[in-house]
Amino acid sequence: MGFEVAERVADAVLFEGYLLYPYRASSSKNQVRWQFGVVAPRGHVEAGGSETWQMQTECLVEPSHDAPTLRVRVRFLHLQARTVEKALDPAGEGFEPADSLEVKGEQILPWEEAVEERIDLPVMDLCSLVDAARSFPLEVSGGRDIELVSDAAEAIIGRIVRTRWPIAGVVQMEAEEVDGFLRVRIRIENLSPLSEADAPGRDAALRCSLLSAHTLLAIRGGSFVSLLDTPPEAGRAVGLLANRHTFPVLVGEPDQRDVMLSSPIILYDHPQIAPESPGDLFDSTEIDEILTLRILTLTDEEKREARATDERARRILDRSEAIPPEIFERLHGAVRSMGARSDAAADTSERATVTPLMLRSDPFAPGADPFAPGADPFALESLPDAPYWEPEARVSPDVASVLIAGCPVAKGSRVVLRPGPRGDSMDMFLRGKEARVEAVFESVDDEIFVAVTVGDDPAGDLHSWYGRYFYFRPTELEPLDAVGGGGR
Repeated sequence: MGFEVAERVADAVLFEGYLLYPYRASSSKNQVRWQFGVVAPRGHVEAGGSETWQMQTECLVEPSHDAPTLRVRVRFLHLQARTVEKALDPAGEGFEPADSLEVKGEQILPWEEAVEERIDLPVMDLCSLVDAARSFPLEVSGGRDIELVSDAAEAIIGRIVRTRWPIAGVVQMEAEEVDGFLRVRIRIENLSPLSEADAPGRDAALRCSLLSAHTLLAIRGGSFVSLLDTPPEAGRAVGLLANRHTFPVLVGEPDQRDVMLSSPIILYDHPQIAPESPGDLFDSTEIDEILTLRILTLTDEEKREARATDERARRILDRSEAIPPEIFERLHGAVRSMGARSDAAADTSERATVTPLMLRSDPFAPGADPFAPGADPFALESLPDAPYWEPEARVSPDVASVLIAGCPVAKGSRVVLRPGPRGDSMDMFLRGKEARVEAVFESVDDEIFVAVTVGDDPAGDLHSWYGRYFYFRPTELEPLDAVGGGGR
């Protein structure tokens, strides 16, 4: 019941956005930091701060025997302010604040570093949490570390002062039975005291905040229920869960359900770090190859400042400059597929089959070349055959149809929208609405998507005119009439 399988992904979440390209303190994108998982002191939030003072994880456990046990770890970053002071005399008897120091050809700059923190809670009998909630203190001490800086002649020219402020809070754990499952709640509260003068300011509040906070949970004697691919029998119980400022997902191998990461960044179940990735870049939405190449274009002066900004930035630059050609080749050539979907939307074998009304049999037959003499490259009718990479030329979306629940659906058909479980936030507003089918598309991966405009949308005619549609899989639609029966 360990967290080893989750460590790489959890570390990526912990440092996401910590320091962004070009990794310099002077860069505007590194002036306002700490965007994810900030749990600020309650006094700051009540004084009008925009952060939250609490984070709540709720998940569902399917027990396999009478005594399931739960292990919980809370992880976060603790801000550490690094200031630079200049010596007033070679003996180091006095110091004053400075914008920077330079020693042995290297800069030393002020910066806000971070220290990794973890709080391991006692392993709990999950059933005991049903009878009585438990609270545990969350306490991190402050501190002040001083590092003297000397020149080549061993004379003291300044010092680096690293300061941390204490954090005080509480972690609450409780459970309850719901439909044969155990609903687990982990609530983190930041109760660090702030002076009345400091409370409104974000900079002061961040000193006592949990940064990039997330929770790891491991279960023995049971398994977690996915919030993304929820089995029907757990649907009602999952619908009752209330996660605040965090989102729990399964981690580990695809068939593993005993470890969960409650992340401040929404992830899919079983997230992974690409094996080709040579190391952290603190920007998981970026492409490693492109970002590494951009790092190599930095000027010597920019690299010098980046190395002076943070030791982690120094490691990124050193690693990027040392990457051999074969590693770049590996980064360039990797392709990832989304993998098989397990939700109902993936099953189109029986309920939805495409019936193309314009299908070319041989993409390489004579006359298939749109640039042949006399051919009009913009006229579909001039293409007796079309290549596989142009699915619209093989099956015209305006006349193609798809069979849904035995009913052929094409342009003009009326349908009711029933979005699947893996949609986006817009789906909650569209669920149950009537819509008009505008086209049926087939992707290069042979997936079918139905383009619709919403029936009660006052701008529906405009959307239809310039092709701004909502797209749904056939299994997310309920036909109201047959092909072309809707009209306008």
